[in-house]
Amino acid sequence: MKLESEQLSEQFSRCWTSLCRRIMRTETDGFWQNFRRRAPREQAGVKNTSTATDGHLSPCGERTQKVSLTFEQILETKCLSEASRLLLEREERLFGEEKESEALTHHEEEVNKLAADRRVLQDLVLQTLARALNLGEDSLEVLTSAVQAVRQEEDQDRLWTQRKRTPPAWRPSGWMELHDSTLLSLVEERMDNPPTPPAVQVKQSAIQADVNNMGRQLKEDLLCVVHAVSSCYPTEMDICNLYAKLYHQTFSARFIKIADFELMDKDLTFLLRWVNEYYPQILQKPQLASVIDVEALGKLLPKELLEPMEKEYLSLQQVMLATYIDRVLEEAKQKWIKGEEPTREDGCFVSPVAYDLIQLINGLVTSATKVVGDEQKAQKITCHLKDLMQRFKKFQNDVMKQNKANSRSIIKANLGCIEQFRDVLVKKRHLFTEDVQKNCLHLLTDIEQSAHAYLLKPVHVVLKPEYYKLGRSNWLKDLQLDELLLSIKKELQGLQGSIESCHQKLIGQLHQEVTAEYVSSLLKGRIKLKDTEQQQKAYHTVKENAESLHDFFVEMGSEEDWLKEILTKIAEVLKLQDLPAIQMQVASLGTAYPDLSEKHVSALLKLKTNLSRANRKTVKVCLSDTLKEMGSSRQTRPFFSRVQVK
Repeated sequence: MKLESEQLSEQFSRCWTSLCRRIMRTETDGFWQNFRRRAPREQAGVKNTSTATDGHLSPCGERTQKVSLTFEQILETKCLSEASRLLLEREERLFGEEKESEALTHHEEEVNKLAADRRVLQDLVLQTLARALNLGEDSLEVLTSAVQAVRQEEDQDRLWTQRKRTPPAWRPSGWMELHDSTLLSLVEERMDNPPTPPAVQVKQSAIQADVNNMGRQLKEDLLCVVHAVSSCYPTEMDICNLYAKLYHQTFSARFIKIADFELMDKDLTFLLRWVNEYYPQILQKPQLASVIDVEALGKLLPKELLEPMEKEYLSLQQVMLATYIDRVLEEAKQKWIKGEEPTREDGCFVSPVAYDLIQLINGLVTSATKVVGDEQKAQKITCHLKDLMQRFKKFQNDVMKQNKANSRSIIKANLGCIEQFRDVLVKKRHLFTEDVQKNCLHLLTDIEQSAHAYLLKPVHVVLKPEYYKLGRSNWLKDLQLDELLLSIKKELQGLQGSIESCHQKLIGQLHQEVTAEYVSSLLKGRIKLKDTEQQQKAYHTVKENAESLHDFFVEMGSEEDWLKEILTKIAEVLKLQDLPAIQMQVASLGTAYPDLSEKHVSALLKLKTNLSRANRKTVKVCLSDTLKEMGSSRQTRPFFSRVQVK
C-alpha cells in the first residue's frame, strides 16, 4: 500500500506540473491569483486530496500551500488515475457509511454528478486504451495512468463485495472486463485493416496477400507491446500474454474463415506453412518468446480442420512424386528405344534418373516437414516409394531382356543410379519410414544383382572351358589357373564403363563368382587324392591358387579379401591327416561360413580317398553340432550357397 501511495503521489505531481505549465503559457498572472483564491471554494464540502508542497518550490516554480484541483482540471492534465482517486473519495464520502434516507435524498444531486463524472472518466480511459498501440513515447504516461485507474476501480469493486449493504448503482463497475473487451476490439480492428506495404506484392493470391499483411501487423504489434506498452502495466497483469492471446484468437478466427473456402493447391500449402512454420517463427523471436507462453496459445487452426488439410497436401505431394518418376523413367525409356547411348562423364556412363528423383524426394519431404510441422507426417510422401522403384526395376528388366546394342551401356549407367539410391536411403533416413527404407534397400539389392548377372554372364561363357580344366588330374602339375586369369584379363575390358565405385563392386562380384566356380570344380570329385603326398601337393596348389586369385583381383580393384581365407581353409583340410584336426578345421570353416552344408563337406572329404566313410560321418556330425550351437544370430557373408554340389 505504501508503494501504491508513493506512485499516486508521483502521478499527481506530474499532473500538477503539467497543469501549471499550461496555465503559465495561456493565462495571466491575475487569473492565476484569482484561480488560487477560487480553488478552495470550488471544492467546498470535498475532502482535500491535493499534495502539499510543505514550503518547497512547487513544480511551477513558486511557493504554494495546499492547492486542490477540480476533477475537470485533473482531466485536462490527463492524470486519469488521479481523477479516478478523486471520484473514489467522493464515492466513499457519499456511500462509505450508512446514511439516513433523508440524507441520501439530500445528496442525490451529488450522486448524479458523481455518476456523470464517472462516465466521462470511463470514456477517457477506454479511449486511451483503444489508442494503446498508436501512442507516442510522451503518451505512455497517460496509458500508465489509465491502467492505474482501471486497477483502482477493480479494487473498489472487490471492496464492495465485502460490504453488507447496497452498493452504488454503478457497482460492480467491471472496468477490467471493459479493459479486455476494448483491447479485443483494438486487435480486431488492426487485424481487419492491416496496412499494405508500399512494395508491389507480385505472384500473390488475394488470400496470400491478406494473410501476409495480418501476420506482419501481428508481429509489429506484439513487438510494440513488449517494447513499450508492457512498461505501462504491472507485472501481475501479464499484459504481453493477454495481447498474445487476443491476437492469436483473432488471427485464428480469420484462418478458420479462409480454410472454409475451396482452396487452390498453392493457397493450401501457404496456409499450412503459416500455421506450422511462419507463425511459430514469429512467436519464437527472442523478444517475444521470453515473455509469451507460446505453448499455451496452440495452433492457429483446430485439429479437425488442420488434419484434413495436411492429409490433402501430403496426397498432392505423393501424386507429384509418382507423376515425376513416371516422366523421368519414360524419358530414359524413349532414349533407350531410340538407341541412344547414355551420357559419359570422365569416360563412365551416367544416368540422370537417380539424381533427378533424389533431388525431388529430398525437396518434397524437406519442404513438407516445414509445411506440416512434423517429420514423420512428411515421410508419408515416400510411403509408395517401393512401388515406384519397382517401375525402375521393370525398366531395367526390359533393357536386359531385349539386349539391344545400347543395353549394356544403359545397365552400366544404372549401376550408378542404384548406388545413388542406396546412398540416400542410408544417409538420409529422415526422408523415409523404416519400412520404406528396408524394403527399398532390399529391392535395390535385387536390381543390382540382376545387373551384375547380366553384365557378367558373357564373361562366364568365355571362361567356362577354363573352369572345366580345374580340379582334374592335370590341374596339380600344369598352370591351369594362369590360363584362367589370362582369359579373365581379356574380358575385363568389356566390363569398363560404370563409375569407379560401381566397377569396383562389379569386379568384386566377379571375384566371388570365379572363386565359387573354382571350389565347385574342385568338389566335383574329378580327381582322387590317394595318399599323403598327393594331398600335400593339392594343399600347395590350392594355397598358391588362393594367393594368385587374390593378388589378381585386388590389382583389378576387388576388395573381397575374405575369399582368400576360404581357399586357404579348404587347402588345410586337404593336407591334414589327423581326424580331430580335420574336425576342428571343418568346424572352423563352418563357423566362418554357416552356409557350408554336409554335402559340401562330404564332397571335400571324398577327395581324400584314404579317409573312411565312418570318419567322414564323424566330421559331418561335428559340423552339424557346431552349427546348431551357433544358431542363426551370427551375421556372415554367404559363399557356399553359390557352390552347387550333387
